[in-house]
Amino acid sequence: MLVESPTEQRAETAPAPPNRRAIRVAGLLVSVVILALVALASIAVGAKELTLEQVWHGLFHASGTFGDVVVADRLSRTVLGLLAGAALGLAGAVLQALTRNPLADPGLLGINAGASAAVVTAITFFGVTSLSGYVWFAFFGAAAVGALVWFLGGSRGATPVRLVLAGTAISAALFGYLQAIMILDEAALGRMRFWTVGSLASGSDEAIKQVVPFLLAGSLLALALARPLNAMAMGDDTAKALGADLNRTRALSMLAATVLCGAATAACGPIMFVGLMVPHVVRSFTGPDLRWILPYAAILSPVLLLGADVLGRIVARPAELQVGIVTAILGGPVFIFLVRRRRTAQL
Repeated sequence: MLVESPTEQRAETAPAPPNRRAIRVAGLLVSVVILALVALASIAVGAKELTLEQVWHGLFHASGTFGDVVVADRLSRTVLGLLAGAALGLAGAVLQALTRNPLADPGLLGINAGASAAVVTAITFFGVTSLSGYVWFAFFGAAAVGALVWFLGGSRGATPVRLVLAGTAISAALFGYLQAIMILDEAALGRMRFWTVGSLASGSDEAIKQVVPFLLAGSLLALALARPLNAMAMGDDTAKALGADLNRTRALSMLAATVLCGAATAACGPIMFVGLMVPHVVRSFTGPDLRWILPYAAILSPVLLLGADVLGRIVARPAELQVGIVTAILGGPVFIFLVRRRRTAQL
């Protein structure tokens, strides 16, 4: 039997060299600067062109002019993009660690499908038409599906494969339910058409206030799970030897992903690929350590989401292309590239 020498063991558990840590910290600072610039572009760019002076006046000296109203509207939209982007990025990173699949995303476990099915139910059977009404249906739909996936996946004996299989099965069933409802009820189809593509246009102070508590709680929980998820990445036996509680970590990871993705989906609809692309790209230069992946994902995911939203306003001016469509157009080719690269690496 081969036994690692103490030198090899120390090398594996040693912290990152100071210069590498400094590079990562510098990368975070650069990412924050990029995020600030993209957020400013999100406020300044739209169907109505505004000068930097008008943007500044609308932010700090609002007096009710048309430009101030436009800035206020875009500011709420930008804040929603920041919150939803960070939530999707954190949820994607947690799910990829939980399932040990770097191509996993929040849709993999049926969370998006649960939120969508709940909104269709609210619109069709309860006559709910406002965001303040169906945001709660979307959130609890996502939470219910998350709990069901956890139960069908084996609860305390859940494994990554079982969770993925349960999520895929539930997603397929809910997709059939959605299609049946929208085919049978044309009015529901008309009301759902805008929401299902994913958009930040519904951003408002009311919507933000409703989802902020859930997003903050889910974010703190996800960040707190970095160390136990790192231990689980080395295998169940090694994680147990390091003192990690596997069942508790899996349950809390499912809870964090459900809260984050459910709240984000409730506020702006199902937006695909953000939770897939950003954590995967971040991992390529931070390594597998979730203590770095999670902060990077929380910062760079809003960059992608707001950038896609700004691009959608530019290409379709004076109208706009919903952000969910833009991320799908950008994410499709990237996903194919990532899958092909993984297959090539396995050959």
